[in-house]
Amino acid sequence: MIQAAALFAPFALPAEAAAALSNTVLSPAQAEHSVESYGEIWRYLNGSTGQLSSLASGRFRLKPGAAPHPPHSHPEEEIVLFTEGTGEASIEGKTTQVAQGSMMFCAADRTHGILNTGKTPLTFYYWKWRK
Repeated sequence: MIQAAALFAPFALPAEAAAALSNTVLSPAQAEHSVESYGEIWRYLNGSTGQLSSLASGRFRLKPGAAPHPPHSHPEEEIVLFTEGTGEASIEGKTTQVAQGSMMFCAADRTHGILNTGKTPLTFYYWKWRK
């Protein structure tokens, strides 16, 4: 099992308490944006809240045939909402076809991954949190 912190540090939540998030509304232009070999990512939120030691959210837009990283696990729970395209989501070795409107929940420390199997971009939003 690949640990996300070692594999893909920019997406891992810090073990120590992150800076507290303020009430806000962010547009895509205000999110941290990067272009990668697999597509694009927008990082919206990354910090602590009054209820959680860490919360992160963002959007991926994967190129056809791409994955943001190999299947991995991390200590946060995660929800993913697919809004465009088609692909596969895997959790603990079980693969499910996904499309616009599909949603995935993955418990902490469970191996999971996403792959764009379509001919158009696969877009999804993610939310990860730790108590």
